[in-house]
Amino acid sequence: MKFALSSEQRDFAGSLRKMCDAAGTPGIIRAWAGGDHRSGRGLIRQLAGAGALGLAVDEEYGGMGAEAIDLVVALREIGRAAVPGPLVETAAAIPALLQALPDKAAARRWLAALADGHALGTLALTPDAPAVDADTAEVVLVADGDRVSIGHRTDLIRSVDSARRLFTVVADDVVAEGDGVRAAIDAAFDAGALAAAAQALGAGRALLETSVDYVKQRHQFGKPIGQYQAIKHHLSNAMIGLEMAEPLLYRAALSADSADRARDVSAAKLACSEAAYRTARTALQVHGAIGYTAEYDLSLWLTKVTALRSAWGTADFHRARIGDALRADTDRKGRA
Repeated sequence: MKFALSSEQRDFAGSLRKMCDAAGTPGIIRAWAGGDHRSGRGLIRQLAGAGALGLAVDEEYGGMGAEAIDLVVALREIGRAAVPGPLVETAAAIPALLQALPDKAAARRWLAALADGHALGTLALTPDAPAVDADTAEVVLVADGDRVSIGHRTDLIRSVDSARRLFTVVADDVVAEGDGVRAAIDAAFDAGALAAAAQALGAGRALLETSVDYVKQRHQFGKPIGQYQAIKHHLSNAMIGLEMAEPLLYRAALSADSADRARDVSAAKLACSEAAYRTARTALQVHGAIGYTAEYDLSLWLTKVTALRSAWGTADFHRARIGDALRADTDRKGRA
C-alpha cells in the first residue's frame, strides 16, 4: 500500500502552513493561555475558511465531506504550529459523534457552525473526564455510557500545557440516548485519537526543525554543536522515530471505515505520541537550559507534546487495545 500524499494534499498542507506561520502562533498561544481568545479565534476562522475544520463534516451539513486522510493532513499542520483551541474536538471528534448518532437533529443543529469556524466545540467522553477549552466553546457535550448530553463547565483544572485549558463539566439536557449511541461515542473517540496523533506528529516535526536550526547556530569550542557526532545521533534518532510513525498515521486514516479501525488508530496514536515526546526530550537536551524557560518559544511546543501524549488515551491504554485486537485476530484465525 502506498502512503504518499497527493499533490493536492501537499498543496493544501502548504497553504495551511503559510497561514499559521503568518499569524505568529507563539503570541497567539500565550494570549490564549491568559484567557484572551481574540487572535486565536481569528486564526481558527482563517483555517475554517480554508476548509480545515469542515473536512470531516458531510456536505449535507455544510462541510467538505472529505476523507480521513485529508483531515490528518490538516491536523498535522495545525499541530506543527501548535494552534491553541479545541480543534481535535471541533474538527474530528464531534463531527464523528453527531454524524454517527441515529437521530441527525444535533448534526443539523451544530455542524455547519463548527465547519465554518463560527463555533467551537468540546467534548468530555466520560462524566469524569475534563473538556478542553470549555470556557470558549459554544458547543459543550458530555458522553455517559449510551447517552450524550449538553454540558456546562465548572472548575478549571491545571494542565501541563497552559494553553490547553481543561474544565470539569456537568451534564444538562440530553441530546441522544439509547441504541446506536455507544457506537457513535466509540467513533468519536477514534476520530479524536487519530486527530491528536496527527497534531502530535506535526508538533514533533516542528521541534525537530527548530532543533536542527539551533544546532547550526550555537557554537562551542569554535564550531557549531551540530557538527558533533553525539548531537547528530540524537537528532537522527528523533527523525527516524517521526518517519516511522508517519505511515502508521496514514494507515489509520485509511482504516477509518474498516473493522481494524480501533487497532490502527491505537497504533498511530502510540507511535506518533511517543516519537513526538522523544523528539521533545531531544530538543530540550540540545537547547540546554534555555529550553526550560517559559519566555523561549520552544517551551510552547514541549508542553503541547507532553499534553498530547496522554490525551485521548495513554500509551498503556493504546498498547492494551492493540494487544486485545491482535489476540482476537489470532483467535479468529485459529477457529478458522
